[in-house]
Amino acid sequence: MAIKIDNGLLEQACKEMIETILFCLPNAYKGTVYRIGKPPKMIAKRITSGIIDEERKIISWGLPERSEYNPPGKLFVEYRDQSGRALEAMAWCVEKQKSWTAEDPENDNRSVRLQVEGELEDFHHMEPVLIRKEDLYVGNVLGPEYPRNSKGEIIWNDCDYEVIGVIKIHFQPNTIKKGSPETRVIKRLSRSLGTELLSYQLRQHSLDAMSQLAKDKLQSCNILADSLRNAITKSGLIFSLIKLELGFLREQWEQVLLRQSDLKEMKREAVLALNSVLKNMTQQTDELAVSLVGIQNKFLYLSFPPELGKNWVGMQIEDKWDELLHRKPVGEEQTKEIRRGIDQLKQSLYLGRDPEILAAYNELPESVKKEWVDHIYCNTDRV
Repeated sequence: MAIKIDNGLLEQACKEMIETILFCLPNAYKGTVYRIGKPPKMIAKRITSGIIDEERKIISWGLPERSEYNPPGKLFVEYRDQSGRALEAMAWCVEKQKSWTAEDPENDNRSVRLQVEGELEDFHHMEPVLIRKEDLYVGNVLGPEYPRNSKGEIIWNDCDYEVIGVIKIHFQPNTIKKGSPETRVIKRLSRSLGTELLSYQLRQHSLDAMSQLAKDKLQSCNILADSLRNAITKSGLIFSLIKLELGFLREQWEQVLLRQSDLKEMKREAVLALNSVLKNMTQQTDELAVSLVGIQNKFLYLSFPPELGKNWVGMQIEDKWDELLHRKPVGEEQTKEIRRGIDQLKQSLYLGRDPEILAAYNELPESVKKEWVDHIYCNTDRV
């Protein structure tokens, strides 16, 4: 895709998106995410597919044995709308930047199998993942070269967005309609996926800058800031990149520090517990619950300075739980479980500078540990 991102992170983000949709929509049973490569080739390639079991507890992952969209994928000129060959829903999503809902497989005029083999496909919905061009190409005056459609017209010329991926969700027969609540949930989550992938790209840019310029090991936050300032002054992203790099350094530090600690999974365990409570107390299409699951999963991959992180958890997670509990009260024990999970999320932000944990780590001198922790846990909003 036009986004530059590590393949492992990309696959993990796609799996989490499919998992969220399949667990939240009871009539959905299979999900796939496709990557749309950079223009002009715009290769459509399947990243991963997941199928949930009948008990809706376990998702099996993998790619189908045969598919034109399995790696290495399919070029835009091979799937675009063109006279004389079968129309594809993929072309509609990419060229038009619009979703496609197969609510009547017998009359689906973009079913390749129906057009070519006369066989019915299942009920499904396909949603493009969109990102603003100005966010993708920060600082580039000239945009990429976009391909032409079968009429010779350049696509996306007058659009503010690019399609960087497509989500496809399969549904039980006669349970999906164009514009139904399920399609709205998928559209909302597609935006969340686009934002998450864009944040990964920004982090990747910062890592590239660091690998090019940091010939010597960075000894402090100031050296890192100076290196990045010299490299990307003209890009307008200096401060954002510094904060992203500090977050990356905090992640690496906490992995090393907590390697032998029984607290290393505190954040993940708290998120899983809160997601489990949500699943038991709300309907699968509750938009607030879906939003909370997405935000809590996102928190797993964020690293804040403790004070900022505590405020973020309060506004993004705790306030939404308060709203949900006001709307759907639960028992005292379940309420305590929710509060305990939220408290653990906040506590996880302080593990990297916890005095007892630091004291147990003897690989660095005390003076170095103190200076290092002061640098990477500084509140950058006060700089």
